[in-house]
Amino acid sequence: MRMRNTLALSAKVMDDAGVTFQTAELGKVDLGGGGTIAYILSLYGMNVIDCGVPVLNMHAPHEATSKADLYEAKCGYKAFWRLSFGYQ
Repeated sequence: MRMRNTLALSAKVMDDAGVTFQTAELGKVDLGGGGTIAYILSLYGMNVIDCGVPVLNMHAPHEATSKADLYEAKCGYKAFWRLSFGYQ
C-alpha cells in the first residue's frame, strides 16, 4: 500500500509541474529497484522509485539520449526539489 501512495505522489508532482513522464516496471520489481542501488535501499524498508532518462546503448562507446527527455527529467527533479525543500 505504501508503494502505491509513493507512485501516486510522484505522478501528482509531475502532473502539477506539467512534466511529461512515463512509468514502467523493470527487472524483478518484487525485489526492489531496477538495477541501481534502489534494491539496497529497499532492504531497509524505504519506498524507492528509480527515475531517469532512457539511454540507448548504455555503457557502450556511443550512447544516445533525447534532449527532450533530459529537459523533462530536469523539470521533474526540480519539482521534487521544490516539494521536498520549498526552493524555487
